[in-house]
Amino acid sequence: MRKVTLSQLFQHELVQKYLNRSGVVHAISTAYHAFSLAKQHGVNPDLATKAALLHDIGHYTWYTDGKWDYALYKENDIHAIKGAERAHKLLIELGEDPRDAKEIALAILLHTDSYLPEGQLQLLPLQQVVALADEADEEPGGLHHYRQLDYSTACSRIKNLDRWVDAYYAAANLKHSV
Repeated sequence: MRKVTLSQLFQHELVQKYLNRSGVVHAISTAYHAFSLAKQHGVNPDLATKAALLHDIGHYTWYTDGKWDYALYKENDIHAIKGAERAHKLLIELGEDPRDAKEIALAILLHTDSYLPEGQLQLLPLQQVVALADEADEEPGGLHHYRQLDYSTACSRIKNLDRWVDAYYAAANLKHSV
C-alpha cells in the first residue's frame, strides 16, 4: 500500500510553489514518462512517478533584466541538490517510508549531471528511469518549463496517474496471490 500519493504531493503548498516556478506541465509529463519507463525497466512505478513529479522542485529562477537567462541557469544551477533536499523533507513529513523517501531523493539528485564535473555517472535503475523521463520531455533552451496548464486539469492528470499506479499494484498483487 502506498503511504503517500501523487495527489497528496501535488496539492501540497510547497510542491505547488516550486512546480509553478519550474513547470507544472513538465513535472506531470515527466511523471507519465517515468510510469511507462518504470514498467519497461522493472522499476517501482510509485517511486519513479514521485521522483519524476518532484525532480525540478529545487529550481531557482535565473533572470537578467527581467528575462529568463538560460545561460546563467546552465552555468550556476544546482537545482537537483536543492530539490533532493526539499523532496526528502516533504516526503518524510507526509509519512513516506524513510527508505523510499531516500531512494526518491537520490533519483532527484541524480536526474541531471549538469551541476557535476565532467564524467559518467553510474545510475541505479530508478535514477536512470527518472533521468530518461526528464530527457523525454525536454525542449531546447528550457522551454519545457513554460508550458501552461490550469490547476483543475493538472489535478485530473495527477489523479489519473495515481489510478494507473494503484492498478499496477493491484495487478501485481493478483499475480502473486494466484
